[in-house]
This record gives sequence, structure tokens and C-alpha cells, in this order.
Amino acid sequence: MRYKTVLFDLDGTVTDPGLGITNSIMYALHKFGIEVEDRTSLYPFIGPPLKESYRKYYGFDEAKQEQGVIWYREYYKDKGIYENVLYDGMDRLLKQIKDSGRQVILATSKPEEFARRILEYFGIAGYFDFVAGAAMDDSRTKKTEVIAYALTSCGITDVSTAVMAGDREYDVLGAKAFGLDSIGVLYGYGDRQELENAGATYIAERVEDIFALL
Repeated sequence: MRYKTVLFDLDGTVTDPGLGITNSIMYALHKFGIEVEDRTSLYPFIGPPLKESYRKYYGFDEAKQEQGVIWYREYYKDKGIYENVLYDGMDRLLKQIKDSGRQVILATSKPEEFARRILEYFGIAGYFDFVAGAAMDDSRTKKTEVIAYALTSCGITDVSTAVMAGDREYDVLGAKAFGLDSIGVLYGYGDRQELENAGATYIAERVEDIFALL
């Protein structure tokens, strides 16, 4: 068995959170007096840490980033979190991986509290041996920090036996930082060029392609 552990990103990899995340961002931006008519313009927010995206796309300073996160969570915590869809075939994939005797870990920049609620909501929490997410106090938000937390918590020292699956360059670069191979998925919010430029080891066009790459 080449890979004994599979780390999964959440947004854009396990679930499609597009509606809930963009609604939450639009809610927060409205409070800043900013109206967004085309929600697809907010898709780059899906994946990276929220504060980083506020800075990158709207030029927010630290104080506005903090306030933007607070307002985002006002909408997201009770409504946006459930405006979310499990990718078709994902439950079957997770069962297949677990039945093959592999360890499955969630590694997401989403706050861990929200990530656990999403897994429970879709009835897939039982497939995950460990959930590594961001800390609500921002002490752990970057994908590299999340992956480090996951590897340490699960006692993974031989990184050649683990692989990271995700839809954005942050997942690929985070994996590379620790010497992990990566699977860039094309059904999420990144594209082939982004994933290949980041150095993805493999590319999966569909959910069902992932198991074959293991």
C-alpha cells in the first residue's frame, strides 16, 4: 500500500460550499457598504484563510479583516454552514478508502468547530479518524499550520505514506512544505493551471478518480 493516510481539504474537495460562503461574504461586505452582484467574483475566497482574502481582494487592514470575520460568522454559523452540498460520490469514496484499511484525516482552513458540524450534517464524520481545522482565535489558520497539526497529532513521521487531496494551490503547497505528495482535484474551485503550477503530484478530474491514485 503506497499511501496509508489520506488528508482531505473540506471546501471544494469534500463539499461544495459555494452558496453558503458567498452568502456569508456578501452579508459581511454589505455591512461595510459594499454590494456584490456577481457571487462568482467571490469564489477565490473559497479555500484560503478568510482574513487573507479580505486583505488580498479588498485591501482591508487588520481591524477591518477582524470585523469582516465577525460579520461573516454571524451569517455562516447558523445559516451559511448548511448552504452546502456533498460532492456526488464522496460518501462512497470515503467508505472505499476506509474499507481499504487507510487512515482518513480532514485538514481544512475552516474553523474546526464548523468543520465538525459539516461532517456530522452530511453523515460522514465516522469516516474521518481525525479532524484538523483552524482555531477560532486565529492561532492556526494557514494550511501549513493545519497540516503540521494533523501530522503531529496523528503521529505521522513517514510522510511518503501520506497524500493530501485538495482543490486549491494552498493544499498542494501545504503538502509540499512537509514533503507530502498531493492530489489536485478539478471538480472544486481551482483549475488545472493553478494546481499544476503549484506542483500537484497527481490531478483528479472526478471524485471517483481519487481512489485509483492511491
